[in-house]
Amino acid sequence: MTALSILDLVRVTEETDARGALYNARDVAVHAEAWGYRRIWVAEHHNMAGIASAATSVVIGHIAAGTKTIRVGAGGIMLPNHAPYVIAEQFGTLARLFPGRIDLGLGRAPGTDQLTLRALRRTPEAAENFPQDVLEVQAFLAPAGPNQRIRAVPAAGTEVPLWILGSSNFGAMLAGELGLPYAFASHFAPELLIPALQIYRSRFKPSEQLDRPYAMVGVNIIAAGSDDEARRLATTQQMAFTNIFRGARGLSQPPIDDIESYWSPAEKQQAMGMLARSIIGSPDAVRAGIDALVTETGADELMIVSDVYDHAKRLRSFELIAGAAGIAGSLN
Repeated sequence: MTALSILDLVRVTEETDARGALYNARDVAVHAEAWGYRRIWVAEHHNMAGIASAATSVVIGHIAAGTKTIRVGAGGIMLPNHAPYVIAEQFGTLARLFPGRIDLGLGRAPGTDQLTLRALRRTPEAAENFPQDVLEVQAFLAPAGPNQRIRAVPAAGTEVPLWILGSSNFGAMLAGELGLPYAFASHFAPELLIPALQIYRSRFKPSEQLDRPYAMVGVNIIAAGSDDEARRLATTQQMAFTNIFRGARGLSQPPIDDIESYWSPAEKQQAMGMLARSIIGSPDAVRAGIDALVTETGADELMIVSDVYDHAKRLRSFELIAGAAGIAGSLN
């Protein structure tokens, strides 16, 4: 059985402020734990009014404190924005507080615009050091040597599991070379999914952390009682992608009856290209979509984005997805 996990965007909506978004994310995790999801991740985004997870390690601590067994992590930390030493300290601290439950997914993109990158005191060239920075984080999380002069306290020895995230072939190559699990962002970059997985598996070299390739596939799934209801709920995400192309990132918007009235033909083509692998519909449609995706990709795990505006309906979507996939502990 393929494991299911959740990527929570910690969306701030037109009706919910940042505090509400953060508590909603923790509530999702509480329910997901009961329904058999393996992990819940949040991602680092800056200068986006509609996403409340910029201080990613703080949000992870908030979610982990409200749950007992589900793994909680970063999907991901945009490592070029940070000193590797500081990230090791943060995630090592989380691992001390919540042993055996913390994941550290690392990405190479800035997760923001160029002006905000300057506010972070980082340069675009920092991304060129990504492979070395990953190794540095890994070294600081490993047990400290007897003559090691710089230790990440209290991180040394926690050996927090690292993941490489990607939406292109670069991350696939790096994850394979380093022998790390790989998560591909096909929830917004679907066209490179299959080539990236092929590269990752062909380049994989066993490591201390992992002896065989382990691939996670990001996918948008929205489930509801009927196909029509699910398609309506999906308009929230479709509007969000349209707004990105308009340079108008804002708060999450409630679903609408006629998405065709919202976007132009060109915007529709762009948005649907990025959302091409979305699975939207009733539990039967979701079950068929999941089965087809796993068969095509051989994914070990699916990382699900269910970007539904209303919190109760988003919980219901995750519950229906769990039931459709038949994961342990799910409610049918």
